[in-house]
Amino acid sequence: MADPLPARRYRFGTFEADALTGELRKQGIRVKLNAQPFQVLFMLLERPGEVLTREEISRELWPDGTFVDFEHGVNSAVNRIREALGDTASNPRFVETLARRGYRFVAPVERIPFGETPVSSESTSPILKEQATAPAKAKVEIRRRILASPEELPRASYPVVQTLFVLSQFMYLGFYVGALANLAEIEELLSVLPKMAHAVTILIVTAGILIPIRAFVLCAVLFRAPGIRGKFLKIWPLLLPLDVLWSLSPFLLLHHINFGLALACTALLVYSPFAQRSLILMGAGGPDHEISAAAR
Repeated sequence: MADPLPARRYRFGTFEADALTGELRKQGIRVKLNAQPFQVLFMLLERPGEVLTREEISRELWPDGTFVDFEHGVNSAVNRIREALGDTASNPRFVETLARRGYRFVAPVERIPFGETPVSSESTSPILKEQATAPAKAKVEIRRRILASPEELPRASYPVVQTLFVLSQFMYLGFYVGALANLAEIEELLSVLPKMAHAVTILIVTAGILIPIRAFVLCAVLFRAPGIRGKFLKIWPLLLPLDVLWSLSPFLLLHHINFGLALACTALLVYSPFAQRSLILMGAGGPDHEISAAAR
């Protein structure tokens, strides 16, 4: 057998895998998974989004080369993993099979920081556990009503999600630059407001803040900077109110379009920040070894 697995822990979906104890848990409840399938699962978690060949798996499980029918052994281990995760080969949410190549872990994976207490269903009584977790569960439930989880999103090719995400960043940059380039026209349009000066100040300040942020996100995604998906998910709650505010930008074009068209465009733009988040979770930015807990 291979050397003991490093003492690492990973979280994906509702599951946690602990190399030190060799345990797989779902929402704190231990899921039965034998040693070899767990070892294969951990190899996949160490390299999410990357192809892990059957030969690599066999060398890890049987380094001395004594196991002859390794194809059957590897396939059996992956099947045990899928059973434990409730996954299927035809519609994979976690482990994807690539014909004649190997396997790939396709769900977002979060490395759990060292020292964080593992969730355990045996550590507290059911009543105390329910009382302790009720507020957190309520928050998660509220977020799930609005925000899609990685497992709920459709599968799409990397070029498609990458292109759509990049175009959305160019769209926002166009809004900011266009507004700053036409301040005189916008001031005239907003002159009917009782606090026109405040509105113009908010426009200038937010545009000045968001231009470098959008430029950073755009470059990081284009060049697949390590950790960009996790970083974007961390700043997304801060960007959300600003993006919603800028969804009103079509009304700055009332000199050129009518009110109905401006309202329709605004309604579409309100969805834009949520679409960006979904595109990031679907793979924009490239494979990432650590997805922020903000994705949950």
